[in-house]
Amino acid sequence: MTDAYLTAARRALAHWDVSVREIVRVSRSENVVFRVDGTDGERYVLRLHRPDYHTLAELESEQSWTAALMEAGIDVPVPVRTRDGRGYAPTELQGEHRYAGMLEWVDGAVMAGLIEDDADVAHAGKLFGRLGALMATMHDQACAWQPPRGFTRHRLDTAGFVGERPFWGRFWESPALGTEQAALCRSLRDRIGRRLDGYGARPDNFSLIHADLHPGNVVVSGERVHVIDFDDAGYGWHVYDMAVALKRYQSNAEYTRMRDALIDGYKTVRAIADEDVAMLPVFLLLRALATIGWVAARPDLGLRDYATSLIEFVEAEHEQALSD
Repeated sequence: MTDAYLTAARRALAHWDVSVREIVRVSRSENVVFRVDGTDGERYVLRLHRPDYHTLAELESEQSWTAALMEAGIDVPVPVRTRDGRGYAPTELQGEHRYAGMLEWVDGAVMAGLIEDDADVAHAGKLFGRLGALMATMHDQACAWQPPRGFTRHRLDTAGFVGERPFWGRFWESPALGTEQAALCRSLRDRIGRRLDGYGARPDNFSLIHADLHPGNVVVSGERVHVIDFDDAGYGWHVYDMAVALKRYQSNAEYTRMRDALIDGYKTVRAIADEDVAMLPVFLLLRALATIGWVAARPDLGLRDYATSLIEFVEAEHEQALSD
């Protein structure tokens, strides 16, 4: 760990009443994330949030929703308050102002690892079924919930995906695109925009969503299924959550089984219309485009090869995805 990351983490931890034995950096992507081991044996997650991604009000709104999900019986991160009762504390990292938040640590296996390590196809299907049911339970809660005054999160609607200022960046301007590929992405903006507008954002298909609910953000411990990383959560289409869960498995030989298990699991909790399921290829395409923009806005992560693979997917799949 570089001194800058460690210094920022220690500076942030001064706001919490935790006696620290060890700090271990576990990831650096959207945020810099640490595991904090206390001298009392307790463990915590410390997140240094990416600058200029969310305002303090948006971060506090994230905790408002997770608190409501917890009340509804959904296993989500539990925040640890600062000494003065706040959900977040300011810190600095290499001259950047960031907000730090602390959560209780949850032991278990990441669902993505269980899927990749287990050769039992039926078991993978069961895991996707559990994920589908969990997703539907979260959508049920979001549709019924009335957010408190001042609640604010981004919107992943037509403008949020393909407008002039998409939430994850102007994917059609990615430096990974060739001239013809950029022209294709510009044309897809218009075509997808028309499809989304025609599909419509209604109370039964659009609400608060996790927006990053793939198996890498689910921790499994026995019968316990714990959802992490609500950083991208905002208002969006329910089928987009499904697309996010499935996108990285599209090249898997068992993809169809995984997709069907996810949908069937969803239906055990919440109805979903054939019209919604038919939009899944569109949202899989949209997930790829949004990720191309996300990678372009974060060159420091070194993911250009990943962007290239997504561009190849878009070139190969866009006509089929947008066919009526």
